[in-house]
Amino acid sequence: MATSAKFPRLLVFVVLVSGILGGNCLAAQDGKPPRPNIVFILADDIGYGDLGCYGATLVKTPNLDRLARGGMRFVNGYAPSAVCTPTRYALMTGQYAWRHAPGSRILSGVSPLCIPRERPTLPGVIKHADYTTAVIGKWHLGLGEGETNYNGLISPGPRDVGFDESFIIPATGDRTPCVYVQNGEVVGYDANDPIRVSYGKPIGHEPTGAKNPELLTMKHSHGHDNTIINGIGRIGYMTGGKAARWKDEDIADTITNRAVSFIDSHKDAPFFLYFATHDVHVPRVPHPRFRGTSKHGTRGDAIQELDASVGRILDALELAGLTEKTLVVFTSDNGGVMDDGYIDGSGDDKSGHKCNGVLRGFKGGLYEGGTRVPFIVRWPGHVPSDATSRAIISHVDMLATFGAILKVEVPRGAGPDSINQSSALLEVTPKNPPRDTLVLHGGGGGLAIRQGDWKLIPSGGTAGYAAAKQTGKAARGPELYNLANDPSETKNLASEEPDRVAKMTDRLRTIREGGR
Repeated sequence: MATSAKFPRLLVFVVLVSGILGGNCLAAQDGKPPRPNIVFILADDIGYGDLGCYGATLVKTPNLDRLARGGMRFVNGYAPSAVCTPTRYALMTGQYAWRHAPGSRILSGVSPLCIPRERPTLPGVIKHADYTTAVIGKWHLGLGEGETNYNGLISPGPRDVGFDESFIIPATGDRTPCVYVQNGEVVGYDANDPIRVSYGKPIGHEPTGAKNPELLTMKHSHGHDNTIINGIGRIGYMTGGKAARWKDEDIADTITNRAVSFIDSHKDAPFFLYFATHDVHVPRVPHPRFRGTSKHGTRGDAIQELDASVGRILDALELAGLTEKTLVVFTSDNGGVMDDGYIDGSGDDKSGHKCNGVLRGFKGGLYEGGTRVPFIVRWPGHVPSDATSRAIISHVDMLATFGAILKVEVPRGAGPDSINQSSALLEVTPKNPPRDTLVLHGGGGGLAIRQGDWKLIPSGGTAGYAAAKQTGKAARGPELYNLANDPSETKNLASEEPDRVAKMTDRLRTIREGGR
């Protein structure tokens, strides 16, 4: 197999993703660098303090802990956004989502595909290295054109942006439609029971959480009062498709079974698996075998269910003889949150578990708890084992990083915000850390910037969303923190460092206006 692959003729301007994977550690016996399988596991709403290898004691994550022991744990790993769709857009495109309005907000279950089909993507880059590509699990990047129609072949979708195979949850578990879509078609679809979905007016005659609370098996604390499915109120209305609807407690098993099957059926040729789990996103409905197994209530049980899913992936790789041949990445789409709309015990949890550890804030906000997440990388023989890295790394970097590892030529302009982090993956302390500056995106659309150990949340609406979400009060001015000394962001140094505030503000403005 060639060591590099090119895109179709229409993408005539190409540039080799910069960076040589240094040292003899990558050299195979024939002198050519190995090309690993890649498994990228993106968890949902897992916070910085939710795993044992990041300090959790009330939940047990033995499989994620062994992944960390076998590889490298990053303590400065960041989701590009504090909410899900924008992070997934940035991962797929190597472009900050705030640069592309359709990908910059949380999408409904009937939103069209938010990735322009002409834009180079992460799976597209890998596919052109002669890899089979698959996405299994949560999608939440929109489907179709206009308002999604679930009563036929749904296009465009994952196959149009670089995936050969797909088995997906269209949006989220708390949003309609509550069905799986495989390769563009609803699984278990019955033409005699067509699916209709609305995010405006109610449709059909099915009960809703607002009008029929007595039918709910899980009450909602806010929102989630539209169509009731499996005793749970959802965001959005749905009618039809009864034979196709999922059972919430089976979601983890269903998608994990698919992922394991994909690994087994593609073990003889290189593959890229993007496995996007749903745990611990709401509604949290772990399978009965996990209920009551943690000391952190239902949310902790769901974390342990996630850990079991990761364990099955690792075991499948081992059984297929692929452990040493596979680069595995585990991370989360944003920081953790306790009460996210359902009364499942998390909102008034008394266990003492802190989903984001020492970090301030939660999912949606611009404080560290919103965007700094677990980030674990394993590739035996290439990534140091049982190691901890302080390098700044983000999901937006994966396009350039995986392109470099696979020696793929990519179109000029692809991944405009993606930086080749292969040296950070391969060295505990890279001689030339590739990323010093990172822009962070809040759920309300505001931006913050990290430069080295310093983080600035500018004044105005940018800071207001982060502050309002955690304190109920809008911030009055810029917030500047030294994260090396103050990871909990308790001491605002803006008044003591006006020159630094001005320089970082200018830098953020330059990045926003520069386009890359």
